[in-house]
Amino acid sequence: MKNFITILFIGLLSFTVNAQDKVAKIEFKSTIIDYGTIEKGADGVRVFEFTNTGDAPLIISNVKSSCGCTVPKKPEKPIMPGENGEIEVKYDTNRVMPIRKNITVMSNAETPTVVLKIKGEVIDPSKQSVLSKSSKSVMEK
Repeated sequence: MKNFITILFIGLLSFTVNAQDKVAKIEFKSTIIDYGTIEKGADGVRVFEFTNTGDAPLIISNVKSSCGCTVPKKPEKPIMPGENGEIEVKYDTNRVMPIRKNITVMSNAETPTVVLKIKGEVIDPSKQSVLSKSSKSVMEK
């Protein structure tokens, strides 16, 4: 009985050591999406593409935005080693302003927290700036 317990303990210990060797790794194609200059009401959906370059399933546990105007959507299923995944981000383009937002991705990867960024500017083409109006009226004269 004593030998059985010793063998069982050694077996469990070696299994634990082997299980720790396998780890998920998340590698993004790009960690920044530049919307550029877009018009008010334009399509605000963009996608961050990534690959699990590790040797264990990648589980994205949470994706949150720094602002309520940006809504991220995480994959629901684990991403197996070598497979690709996407995190969809939808920005509210009815807000006319510069875009500078962070999206925090939390997972079981070797680097458990990754910060993604979106940037750009939403403009309202129906409203011209004071400079545009004055330079246009000068050119017309």
